[in-house]
Amino acid sequence: MPQKLPRPGIEELRAARRESRGLYWMVGIFSFFANLLMLTGPLYMLQVYDRVLGSRSEATLIALSLLVAFLYGTMGILDYSRGRIMARVGARFQTRLDRRVFDAMVRRSTIAPDAKAQTGLMDLEAVQRLIGSPVLMAIFDIPWTPVFLAGIMIFHPWLGFLALGGGAVLILITLLNQAFSRRPLLKANAAGQKSQLMSEEIRNEAEIVTSLGMREPAFRRWQQARDEALTSSVSANDVTGTFTSMTKTLRLFLQSAMLGLGAYLVLQGELTPGAMIAGSILLGRALAPIELAIGQWAIVQRGSKGWQNLKELLETTPPELPRTKLPTPKARLTVRALTVLPPGEKRATLKNLNFDVEPGEAIGVIGPSGAGKTTLARALTGVWMPAGGTIRLDGAGLDQYGPDDLGRHIGYLPQRVQLFEGTIAQNIARLSDNPDAEKVVSAAKKSAAHDMIVRLPDGYDTRVTSGGGRLSGGQIQRIGLARALYDEPVILILDEPNSNLDNDGSMALNHAIRVLKEDGRSALIMAHRPAAIQECDRLLVLDHGMRAAFGPKDEVLRSMVQNHAEIQKTASMGGVQ
Repeated sequence: MPQKLPRPGIEELRAARRESRGLYWMVGIFSFFANLLMLTGPLYMLQVYDRVLGSRSEATLIALSLLVAFLYGTMGILDYSRGRIMARVGARFQTRLDRRVFDAMVRRSTIAPDAKAQTGLMDLEAVQRLIGSPVLMAIFDIPWTPVFLAGIMIFHPWLGFLALGGGAVLILITLLNQAFSRRPLLKANAAGQKSQLMSEEIRNEAEIVTSLGMREPAFRRWQQARDEALTSSVSANDVTGTFTSMTKTLRLFLQSAMLGLGAYLVLQGELTPGAMIAGSILLGRALAPIELAIGQWAIVQRGSKGWQNLKELLETTPPELPRTKLPTPKARLTVRALTVLPPGEKRATLKNLNFDVEPGEAIGVIGPSGAGKTTLARALTGVWMPAGGTIRLDGAGLDQYGPDDLGRHIGYLPQRVQLFEGTIAQNIARLSDNPDAEKVVSAAKKSAAHDMIVRLPDGYDTRVTSGGGRLSGGQIQRIGLARALYDEPVILILDEPNSNLDNDGSMALNHAIRVLKEDGRSALIMAHRPAAIQECDRLLVLDHGMRAAFGPKDEVLRSMVQNHAEIQKTASMGGVQ
């Protein structure tokens, strides 16, 4: 029976939180005894001032001191244990949602990129930090505040009224802190995230920034974002710092006022010296959770915002339902009435497009810039979902294949090839930790990358960065082509594959396409250059997102292009424009 998935959004977050319900109960039990042991200090003061000093018994003092040392040690162990438990609760919460949030972030980035997609993992980490922070444990301590205040009231009503008044003022300060600091903290967090994302963007494009002399303008843009983040952070710290200082000052004053009032009551004979000291200790303990909450309010606000962002991200990106694994399809692609709207756009880039691809066939997709070639490539690989129409692979809609399965069946070489941190072998093997060496070398040979790779210092084990390191554009593109061929896909989609290839690379590409066709597989080549369509059997011409022509290559070139004979000659020679 398939596992029932929780409703996206808040239900998923609550379900992940409920998994640690038993640990929360354990922390509650530990907190009960830890707070109970907080009475050790006041009771010790009562006994020392009211009994030991009166009886002048050293044996009693030693016995009491040993007992207090044991009780405080037990309290320390309990407090340490609950802190460790809450840290693990936070880690479990994050681990439970890591995959879900990661998938939602990746899918949201392709279909509707926005700030929540960019900060999803940071939001999850913010919630994890809140769960593991001392401020959350203060929630287990706050219920004891009335108990401690009641204890003070038992000593003397006046002391109790003073403690209640001080506690009421601290609660008021807490509410004011929440009201006045919420907006500055949210603004500071948003500005900090913007600055961080901009720095990552500049770092990833460091080559362009340097080569085009953009370092100074890039720095000014980043500095502007950074200054905004710093200004917002300072403003938020000023607000929270003000309330923190007020809380600390008031708490110290209340403890001194408690001692002063207690001393007066002692002089009046209405209170013992031990009760005076014990009342001051109890007051400090009663107000400690409130002061802690105010001092760490920034963590509370960031965690709360992270929870809200995660809720919206998961609601707008529901979990993918498990799919029945389909057998390896034949290289038959059917596109009917395909309409595609790029993410965030209101105007369709592809409109009512129809064509077929048969096994052993190569289709060239040509047209002017902006005609919709790249949009078609992204739709055929499942990156962008159709707004209308259907795309079927061997009769099954693309949405019937899991994303990883679809990626194995349809190889894709985008216009801009992006490598990842790791070895060349891992990049070809699509980030596999244990690449299949035979498949890696075979794919590299098909893309004419093998000889180039073995000449590198560490061969296939050469480590590269996301920007490719010292590799040229042509070398990166060959590695990208090898990655597309790694799992022997039934259909290969190439978006401007010749953009960085030399003549040898173009010949190797055409050879790879011939091998695909001989194996009964298919290829679609989005191209501007004649060399890229040499092995194509049919051509699809796009114009303003619509099909302008579709048919045998010679007929389409003859009807659509004036210099078709020259193009045919150039393509047959394997040359480039």
